[in-house]
Amino acid sequence: MASIGTDKRGNRYIQFEDRNRQRRTLRLGKISQRNAEAARLRVEKLVAAQMLDAAPDQETTRWLAEIGDKISGKLAKLGLIETRKSMLLGEFIKEFKRERAGLKLSTRKAWGAPHKSLLAFFGERTPLRSISEGQAKAWRRSIAPRLAENTVRKWTAIAKTLFGAAVEHRLIDRSPFSKLKSGMVENKARMHFVDAETSRLVLDACPDVEWKLIFALARWGGLRCPSEMRELKWSDILWDRDRFIVLSPKTEHQGKPMRIVPIFPELLPIFREAFEAAAEGAIYVVPRTRNSSVNLRTQFKRIVERAGVAPWPKLFQNLRSTRETELANHYPIHVACEWIGNSRPVAMKHYLQATEDHFTTAAGDKSAANALQRLAVSDSKAMHRQQKTPGNQHFPGKRQGASGRAKTRTWDLSLIRAAL
Repeated sequence: MASIGTDKRGNRYIQFEDRNRQRRTLRLGKISQRNAEAARLRVEKLVAAQMLDAAPDQETTRWLAEIGDKISGKLAKLGLIETRKSMLLGEFIKEFKRERAGLKLSTRKAWGAPHKSLLAFFGERTPLRSISEGQAKAWRRSIAPRLAENTVRKWTAIAKTLFGAAVEHRLIDRSPFSKLKSGMVENKARMHFVDAETSRLVLDACPDVEWKLIFALARWGGLRCPSEMRELKWSDILWDRDRFIVLSPKTEHQGKPMRIVPIFPELLPIFREAFEAAAEGAIYVVPRTRNSSVNLRTQFKRIVERAGVAPWPKLFQNLRSTRETELANHYPIHVACEWIGNSRPVAMKHYLQATEDHFTTAAGDKSAANALQRLAVSDSKAMHRQQKTPGNQHFPGKRQGASGRAKTRTWDLSLIRAAL
């Protein structure tokens, strides 16, 4: 029989006799009496199984699978169970990929670089259980100097998914990556508006009609490259209705497998030229995007440079961002999002931009200027009335806040000019 005890610090322990009749102690730490009773019962079951040279019953086996590494290690040291085996990192990554072989090819390709980085940093034969939170942070720090912040966060999210699966399979108790930041952040420095003149130069520099169509579909159609262009078929071009169907693998899991986009005036002549140049019986509109061995970004960068233009930070995504900004200027935001294929929060955070034309238009908009002037006059009159209010002991030009403290509206023009 096993018994429960409590030391001076409130830590509980279980004392029992093993099959050799030796008195042993299993220290549990500060846990409830109820949990201690459950552990005592399992210890008795394990001792009984050893004496009978039998396997533990199903409930005890299930309990052993659920307990953490710390208690499991203590039970192993006491000779009640065998030491837990830990799967190696390299083995688990192979198993992880094998279980998810049915996922989209683009998703599995996205795992490649992060998984390779994890194997290079930790080693293929490193046990999963041996990787600590500190080591996970060290891995993240090691990739940060050579990657953009959002890329670091994306790789971190992939690592969290990998080790989260290890937790689900009860290979580890908790993921060492769980506390690392992985959500995408807004990065205005990498946003760029590709204006009409730049677009014309790049279009003229395209070596053939297919490259013209790739550029036009990204710049004026707002398509993702290559995922959405890859699936575009000539049967999806509804010439008589001035629109075309876009299949979207990225939003398919959100219940939005496709969207309908207008054939904008900028797209129509290039669509026609590409259709006339297409081979007889051609199915796909942009065959080049279906070749996974072709690096579209590298080739497109050369085209931009050939046009005499400095490549912008995110070559294809900035084209989508530019188009959505233009559409949002002329149509309701829900319409722009429908045609581009994203949500309003994503559009506001990662796509829509304040352009030079916005500032120029605002500076020349007399109605806006008059509205601002009326606001200033109204504010001045309100402060003047406050100064005349009986019992007002506050300084002139100040407004009384709800907390009783005076608030002052000041405009530091030098700071505003510096910001511009």
